[in-house]
Amino acid sequence: MAIQTPITDHLATRANSIDFSTLGMLLPNPDPILKAQGKDISTYREMRTDSHIGGCIRRRKAAVQALEWGLDKGKSSSRAFKAVQDMLDGIKLARIIAQMQESTLYGYQPMEVIWSQRGGLFVPADILAKPPEWFCFDADNTLRLKTKAHPMTGELVPQYKFLLPRQEPTYKNPYGFADLAMCFWPLMFKKNGLKFWLAFTEKFGSAFSVGKLPRNATDPERDTLLNSLQALIQNGVAVIPDDGSVELVEMAGKGASADLYERLVMHCRSDIAIALLGQNQTTEASANKASATAGLRVTDDLRDGDAEIIADSINELIGWFCQVNFGDLQPPVFRMWDQEAQDKLQADRDKSNHDAGAVFTNAYWMRAYGYQEGDLKPDGTAPKPVNASSPQQVAFAEAGSVVDGVDAIVNDAMSAWEPVLAPMVDPIQAALDESVSKGETAAEFLARLPAILETMNPDALARALTHAAFVARLGAQAGLSDV
Repeated sequence: MAIQTPITDHLATRANSIDFSTLGMLLPNPDPILKAQGKDISTYREMRTDSHIGGCIRRRKAAVQALEWGLDKGKSSSRAFKAVQDMLDGIKLARIIAQMQESTLYGYQPMEVIWSQRGGLFVPADILAKPPEWFCFDADNTLRLKTKAHPMTGELVPQYKFLLPRQEPTYKNPYGFADLAMCFWPLMFKKNGLKFWLAFTEKFGSAFSVGKLPRNATDPERDTLLNSLQALIQNGVAVIPDDGSVELVEMAGKGASADLYERLVMHCRSDIAIALLGQNQTTEASANKASATAGLRVTDDLRDGDAEIIADSINELIGWFCQVNFGDLQPPVFRMWDQEAQDKLQADRDKSNHDAGAVFTNAYWMRAYGYQEGDLKPDGTAPKPVNASSPQQVAFAEAGSVVDGVDAIVNDAMSAWEPVLAPMVDPIQAALDESVSKGETAAEFLARLPAILETMNPDALARALTHAAFVARLGAQAGLSDV
């Protein structure tokens, strides 16, 4: 029998499902790492003390904080646009953006808005990030604050009170996806790998010292020699009896064994960089310029995704501000962008349009590129653009299509010695054919070659080459340019 539910309502809900895991209480965070460890978000916060994780986080945050931001007026009124601009100027937006970026690390980051009244308007006086582990979600995916009075069910937060930037939230997981979850096990393996690496270095980093005493040596004498060997390792000096001896023994293959720990640590570092930056080409010494450049493009994609999360939350704040102060109207839109990439894209587009015949006014250049009055020549004084119907074509000369006078004279002179060279080549070719027919080796042929060359007279060839060089030099000195 079909369930009768209006199409405007939710049908697939937790109340109708066979999942009774919540039992009317708060939804647990489904993060597999936190579930397995029985811990909360503070586990991820402690991981940030690792130098590599901390460095990757700073790089990812810096990429977003380097973006430009501003308001797009759109269809909003001038009064609302000016009020929103003043509101954003009155808060520490750079710090707020940095705190909102924590949502990508933990999955979600509640931001409490402290409102105040200024100039007849209710404005946010400050926005502060609060610990995510203080908050949970109920069966309706509504944010709740866990308090001492209601630790099991939490309390609903007031409207317009908490912004909630989240990374990839879903109905099943309203907590979002925490990028630090991908770094948990690589960090654990890295720490243990370093521990074993240090132990290995301590044991096998230097040579073993072996002391020898006569067979009838007493235990006190052996203990004395052992203490001397320890002093030898630490201080480089030792005192031993004249009938004793000390040998330093190097372990074979210890370098290859140490490389195993190094490769483990580097593999874990690589996984952490991939989890937080999307690539490891800009963090490893073995990367080349091409791979690092490609890796930066991946990092830019993550940067744009983080910026979109932040822009959505700030636009929600702008919507609250306009709703409280102006009622239902179209609010301006907060945007973040890469100014350098945008300028390059616009410059390439303008150049393409200009080459096609478009003519831009000085007003356009001032508006698009920020030129000031007096920076540009008056309209009409600039060189005319290339006509679109007859675009200027740039062509290169075909190879060998232009021969100057010197080359022509040299070619004529060189053709004169080619007949002189033929009588010298023919005997060598005949001797080579004879050697092949007899099955001689290359060494045997080279042994006969001096006798063959002695029968030839190279004087005619030398005179022809000298004549060609003289003609070329004479033509160049005369300034000959064409035939």
